[in-house]
Amino acid sequence: MGTELLTIGAFAKATRLSPKALRLYDELGLLPPARVDPVSGYRRYAPEQVERARLVAWLRRLGMPLVRIRHVCSLDARAAAGEIRAFWARAEAEAAARRDLAAFLVDHLTRKDPAVAPLSPALNLRYAAASDIGLVRESNQDTAYAGSRLLAVADGYGAGGAPASAAAVGALRRLEDDGVPAGGLLNVLADAVEEAERAVYDAVGAGCAPEAAGTTLTAMLWTGSQLGLVHIGDSRVYLLRDGELFQITHDHTVVQSMVDEGRLTPEEAASHPQRSLLVRALGGGADARAEMRLQDARSGDRYLLCSDGLSTVVPGDEIRRVLAAPGEPGRAVGELVALANGSGGPDNVSCVVADVVTAG
Repeated sequence: MGTELLTIGAFAKATRLSPKALRLYDELGLLPPARVDPVSGYRRYAPEQVERARLVAWLRRLGMPLVRIRHVCSLDARAAAGEIRAFWARAEAEAAARRDLAAFLVDHLTRKDPAVAPLSPALNLRYAAASDIGLVRESNQDTAYAGSRLLAVADGYGAGGAPASAAAVGALRRLEDDGVPAGGLLNVLADAVEEAERAVYDAVGAGCAPEAAGTTLTAMLWTGSQLGLVHIGDSRVYLLRDGELFQITHDHTVVQSMVDEGRLTPEEAASHPQRSLLVRALGGGADARAEMRLQDARSGDRYLLCSDGLSTVVPGDEIRRVLAAPGEPGRAVGELVALANGSGGPDNVSCVVADVVTAG
């Protein structure tokens, strides 16, 4: 005697999937019934399909797209577990990005209410910037800029990398002269990124295939008490506060995505041959979504913006040592560039150091 098949109603009850969902999954080829009556069209399912159906139900509750569920269900248990781990790591990273944006908006709206606006001493920036060709490259495709309102680093790539990075930073330099109230910072930064993207396309489009060149862009805009951050690519921002060094940007690279998904350890990522392959950049065909946030400034803070020509060859404890040492931003910038070149100078290196100081 063969195994007794379950009606769609009994199968739905056993798997906690509605008949409507089961019909959809059949149409998509995700969970076809064991037999369909050729006359009545009634669907019947085998008992051994219950486990797969329950897996589908749980994956849907995770929010996994049906196309990816079909792929997961085609794998053995170990590989399926790896795919689920990677999916959830990505979901957590996206949730963290939304959390940052939500915090930005809450802070933005709170500061519009004068009843809750905090009183703080007037603050200023002291700053310095430098960009160096390094010891290996034939040209410098980086651009670094520091002014009273704008701090920026861009790392160009491809045949038009130098004009691309210069165009991206140039598009933001108008913010030096424009008044930017803290309450309007998010919109100002979003508009600036769009302008930078157009400027990069215009700068490289005539000289080479647009997709063959582009740039990272990492910049901070000073409002007098806060810094608005815009970040695309793998240049970085570090904050030295109370003697501790924090990396406050997230690298937009293939390798960092693999770390986020649990496929690589940070130690493996540091020596991975594709560690500089970008997933976000300003350039033809690239994903130009910017990471944006609002950073409250404190007197005594020191910020470092740098291209990966520094961060990939100089260890974090050495960067912290230089930034924590007394002296003006120009001294720190010069020592950081020297450290990168002392480690072989395999890439262009650009640094901007800015101190938050009490006015007066």
